[in-house]
Amino acid sequence: MKVALTIAGSDSGGGAGIQADLRTFAAHRVHGTSALTAVTAQNSVGVTAWVALEPAMVVAQIEAVATDMTVAATKTGMLASAAIIAAVADAAARLPLGPLVVDPVMVAKSGDRLLDAAAERAYVERLFPRAALVTPNLHEAEALLGRPVRDVAAMCAAARELRALGARAVLVKGGALSGDPVDVFFDGTELVELAAPRVETRNTHGTGCTLSAAICARLALGDGALDAVRAAKAYLTEGLRRSYAVGRGRGVLDHLHPLR
Repeated sequence: MKVALTIAGSDSGGGAGIQADLRTFAAHRVHGTSALTAVTAQNSVGVTAWVALEPAMVVAQIEAVATDMTVAATKTGMLASAAIIAAVADAAARLPLGPLVVDPVMVAKSGDRLLDAAAERAYVERLFPRAALVTPNLHEAEALLGRPVRDVAAMCAAARELRALGARAVLVKGGALSGDPVDVFFDGTELVELAAPRVETRNTHGTGCTLSAAICARLALGDGALDAVRAAKAYLTEGLRRSYAVGRGRGVLDHLHPLR
């Protein structure tokens, strides 16, 4: 049984964060472990409150897992602060965490910035150089590069520039594009445009968390980076097709569809 680790925040509504990651790991038949970074009070409508854990407690959770189990791959989600980002980067440098997938949770789908400037710099300076793959959405790519990224040509250029920041590979996610979404993968050798049919649903809460967790699971199972991305995208698309509404806002993916 392969072990995957998620370092992320809790979503009390169950659609994203640690909850989505662990369901995604289970769907891929890997053993899910976790290090909690923050607790959020949220539901299908929005976030009403949140609190970050102390960086030392985040690291203690990572150490507890990594010193006992063989971690085959790790992903990060919401890291909440520059101090937590730096602490996670230090832990990744000294502990055997397997390939690291960094989902830089910096900008919401709405375009709202979620982190301060110091935390954004910490991602680039401390965590990206440790990453096997970084998975920014279009808003995050724009924030990292300081310029618009609005079409596939700009995404290709962004993927090259973002890889130069230190990660071994980059996946620029194009879910916010009009028409069918296209993601762009670049690992320094291959530049690949990955198209997928757009699933018409408003039940899209947690798509970014789910995609990065699925990539992490596939890496844990031994896939190379590009194969892991392709498999994760197929898993996500089917999860969106089977998504369901809970509450009054955006519903969630069916994370467990491979088990049915």
